[in-house]
Amino acid sequence: MTEATSPKPALDLTDAIWLAAPGQSDGPQIAFVDDHIAMRNGADPDGPVLVFTQGEWEAFRLGAVDGEFDLDYRP
Repeated sequence: MTEATSPKPALDLTDAIWLAAPGQSDGPQIAFVDDHIAMRNGADPDGPVLVFTQGEWEAFRLGAVDGEFDLDYRP
């Protein structure tokens, strides 16, 4: 079954406020922009940016809380 998805908008990140874990400015960074979440590599701030919808971000966040991305995860 294929789920229909709409294309994500090209976000204007000019005034985005990028957030990172304390002391980890060269790691993953996120910004909340226009009801979307943008993620980039702090070590390459001019590089590509991933864009997530609110639902996608919540699914990712809940998976992380549940340990879904742990190396020893077994459903």
